[in-house]
Amino acid sequence: MRFKKIMTDFFLLMVLTTNISFIFNPNPYELVITVIANLTATILKLGEGKILATEMTAASLVADLHLIPAAFIYFLGDIPEAVSLAVGALAANIISILLSIIEAIFSYLSEE
Repeated sequence: MRFKKIMTDFFLLMVLTTNISFIFNPNPYELVITVIANLTATILKLGEGKILATEMTAASLVADLHLIPAAFIYFLGDIPEAVSLAVGALAANIISILLSIIEAIFSYLSEE
């Protein structure tokens, strides 16, 4: 097992679940955890030399560019707008998870 892959996948799932949690219950703590976890996942994805690494990093950057403004907007008082930005980040995170699954399948098939 590769520790970096485990950590990257952990943070991808953490971001996805906390993002969903924030959408259903707009809580500032969940939003902050989501932003920090997503930035961590983005950093872990940088420098990967895999087949879909570029696409996975791009999806993570898109989520960052939704979640960071969502945090600012939330603390300015426009909670519905922050939630709508979090929904956009959720779409990017779902794509990131799907790309990670496809990458795992490619990796498994190339080992055989």
